Amino acid sequence: MLTYANLPHVNAVLNAISAFLLVLGFLRVRKKRVAAHRGFMLAALASSVCFLVSYLAYHAHAGSVRFQEQGWIRPVYFAVLISHTVLAAAVVPLALATVWYALAGRFERHRRIARWTLPIWVYVSVTGVAVYLMLYH
Repeated sequence: MLTYANLPHVNAVLNAISAFLLVLGFLRVRKKRVAAHRGFMLAALASSVCFLVSYLAYHAHAGSVRFQEQGWIRPVYFAVLISHTVLAAAVVPLALATVWYALAGRFERHRRIARWTLPIWVYVSVTGVAVYLMLYH
């Protein structure tokens, strides 16, 4: 049964899926397989949207979760968390613009912004999993 207590685990899985789909989409476009690229990227967007909904639902219910560890891992955690949070806020408009340009057929603009969006989006997805692991395990 899915409960609020399970949502952090679900969120980590959704972040991992997003990162995986983004990499697959990138690899497909490098091989000129545009239809496969489009499918992987739209699936990554869907996974990220599901993550965002789940994340907001969890934190609306549970509030913030404090990092309990001490020692050298504490500054590492906060460095990852801060970079993750700042870039997560930036990736939302970047991803939406990137998808919009592609769907509108404005591929030159799509490529130009995707060069920034992809690495940021992958970083946010991977560091989301890292934050989860440091916070819950």
